[in-house]
Amino acid sequence: MSSFPFKYTFCQEDTIRNKHEDKGTQRELVKSLVNQRKYLLAAANPGESCEFGSSKYFLLCGLGGMIACGSTHTLVTPLDLVKCRIQVNPQKYKNVGTGFKVTIKEDGIKGLAKGWAPTLLGYSAQGTFKFGLYEVFKVVYHDIIGEEYSYIYRTTLYLAASATAEFFADLALSPMEAVKVKIQTTEGYANTLREAMPKMYKEEGLYSFFKSLGPLWMRQIPYTMMKFSCFERTIEILYQYVVPKPRNECTKAEQLVVTFTAGYIAGIFCAIVSHPADTLVSKLNQKKGSSVGDIVKEIGFMGLWGGIVPRIIMIGTLTALQWFIYDGFKVAMRMPRPPPPEMPESLRRKLGK
Repeated sequence: MSSFPFKYTFCQEDTIRNKHEDKGTQRELVKSLVNQRKYLLAAANPGESCEFGSSKYFLLCGLGGMIACGSTHTLVTPLDLVKCRIQVNPQKYKNVGTGFKVTIKEDGIKGLAKGWAPTLLGYSAQGTFKFGLYEVFKVVYHDIIGEEYSYIYRTTLYLAASATAEFFADLALSPMEAVKVKIQTTEGYANTLREAMPKMYKEEGLYSFFKSLGPLWMRQIPYTMMKFSCFERTIEILYQYVVPKPRNECTKAEQLVVTFTAGYIAGIFCAIVSHPADTLVSKLNQKKGSSVGDIVKEIGFMGLWGGIVPRIIMIGTLTALQWFIYDGFKVAMRMPRPPPPEMPESLRRKLGK
């Protein structure tokens, strides 16, 4: 579970208990370690493969993100292709059903897989940075503002960490996203990654791979902010009000079901807030020399929402699967998985709770 370790020194409690039988001494030691944020140097629990906050931990988070994003985006390539074609040519591809029928009629079943290679490469790179750096920046920002403010303003912390991570992730994604959209939406341009990349470079140079970076940031940063913050808070709510027992009493399978549910809820909101920018990305990569203003003027406000239904289905499923795979990867690799955040004892005393 990707949840911020506001009191991750709990991972040392078994060791502390063995060394300090006196409970008062134990509490003072734990408090001291928390205040100094020694959780970054905390020894891994027995059975865990790495220490929380270690280089190995963050690298494994990046690897989990690569697997989660690369596999799921590649899996839904047919739906993504139809969504992009609805956005750029709504007269021909009127809806999801028509989009699939026309594509299969003209290109065969194989045509639905167009763009799978840049999708796999691009979103694998993006997932590595997105998930890996999110975990890094959560720790960095927590360390800056302290334990109590990290709990009080945890939603803001999730938003800031995810936005920063996605900024860098999109730099890795942009070239392959441009190639993918070109293959999927420009008839007769190219059928494979090997055909499209040299052709794009010859026509427009490196600019062709980054010309939609602005709209990509507009699409992906709000999407990722919603993806992580909504997921984190939904997890809290589900365990607090829906799941009939505490998280530590749930089996790993039950925890993964909660993860999938929270991921799907987050995905629906992600699709809605990022869809207009997604349309701009598709149109910009289809039409050489067009600007954002040109596209908006051409298709109007309502045109920005073309393909919203298949994108909600796609992004809801994608987001749920990504969190499920990512959390499942942590379980399989025996990585630390901190529980949902709890109010720090120092703040509880201040508030008289």
